Amino acid sequence: MQRDTDKAVVIEGVAHNGKPCRIVDNTGTVARAELEALLAELIEQRRFGLSGRSLAGSASIRLGEPDFTHIQLGDELYRFILLPYEARIEVF
Repeated sequence: MQRDTDKAVVIEGVAHNGKPCRIVDNTGTVARAELEALLAELIEQRRFGLSGRSLAGSASIRLGEPDFTHIQLGDELYRFILLPYEARIEVF
């Protein structure tokens, strides 16, 4: 599936450790104010940066593994991908 990058909305910020971070709405459908609030919440919760995680059944820890989940914004459900310094919102 090809992504239409012309509609992506990018909001940039600074993580708790002073490094640049951002949220990217690849759908282009989420209100800018909602994206800014979500980015601020992610920064406040210290969700950006390297983290080590071991996937179920794995004996190894991988640094910087993306975290995949879903998020509801308004009435819409989106795929939410959290990378070390970038959060992405994509079509579910």
